[in-house]
Amino acid sequence: MARLLVVEDDKPLRELLRRGLVEDGHVVDALPDGSECEAYLADGAYDVVLLDLNLPHEDGLSILRRLRSGGNATPVLILTARDDTRDVVAGLDSGADDYLRKPFTFDELEARLRSLVRRPRTWAADVLTSGDLVFDRVTRHTRRGDREIPLTAKESIFLEALMRAHGRVVTRRALEDRLWDREADPSSNVLDVYARRLRNKLTVDGERQLIETVRGLGFRLTGDE
Repeated sequence: MARLLVVEDDKPLRELLRRGLVEDGHVVDALPDGSECEAYLADGAYDVVLLDLNLPHEDGLSILRRLRSGGNATPVLILTARDDTRDVVAGLDSGADDYLRKPFTFDELEARLRSLVRRPRTWAADVLTSGDLVFDRVTRHTRRGDREIPLTAKESIFLEALMRAHGRVVTRRALEDRLWDREADPSSNVLDVYARRLRNKLTVDGERQLIETVRGLGFRLTGDE
């Protein structure tokens, strides 16, 4: 599962992508053009951007070059109907991480997304650890000591955000951005519900609590102590 930003001007395809990716467990925001792309990326952490090249107002390559020149390193998967090898080269030279020609199957799209999410990046290793807590970002397997811990998709996203922060506070807004798309309107206590569920799953038989609520701010993981 991943948080994805789809930039595609073809409305039927955009809605098809959003629906299919959400059904596969991803959190998805979708835009009809690139005018808000940078604002969305500045305001939230996305795992991959799916970027069409033939966009109104400004083509995808220009948007991509501007993102890279501004220091944004979010993986970008280009989606396009262009089939000239020169377009592929131009996209990769402009900073794209992968290139997928239309039409494509969801199986191929998912495989490429898995590859991009799994690809080593400076801000997150494939396996995250905090004390005796281990979380595999690729398989989503979670373990505390010798005990396997089954988590739902959103519980996994919540825990991963806390483990990436290495004991720092993760704000409620940041967690909401990871768990839901921008059109969602979660109730005010839903994060506390997820935190309580995680605490119950991570802590049994007198084990030390790992998730701390920081009143007025958010949550942090205390497993390194």
